[in-house]
Amino acid sequence: MTQPLALIYYEDLMPGSQLVNRLQDLQYRVQPVTDASELASGVSAGTMVIFVDLVSKKTDICSIIKKLRHNPATAHVPVIGFADDKDEALQAAGRSAGAKLVVADSAILTHLEQFIERALQVE
Repeated sequence: MTQPLALIYYEDLMPGSQLVNRLQDLQYRVQPVTDASELASGVSAGTMVIFVDLVSKKTDICSIIKKLRHNPATAHVPVIGFADDKDEALQAAGRSAGAKLVVADSAILTHLEQFIERALQVE
């Protein structure tokens, strides 16, 4: 059986590297993306979900999410964004940009399986 693929973009090692390890524990192939602008080109037929740290010093992650949503080749892949639970404005911007879920980085590891399940639900 082929392992599902998860793309992940993060700048902060915590929780980014922990998220990579946790996804691997859940039998996902994990492909870290070091340049957020390359997220769309990293999507392949086996990509199940994209995780993005909404906090970035290098790029506007919300504009990247919008591009993913408007591109027919990537629009079907759910995006789960994560940010500090105190940064409500950034969380709202992530949802507005098209992230299927935006969660607190403090909760993403604890509830990862439920977040993935919810993001993959067909509406």
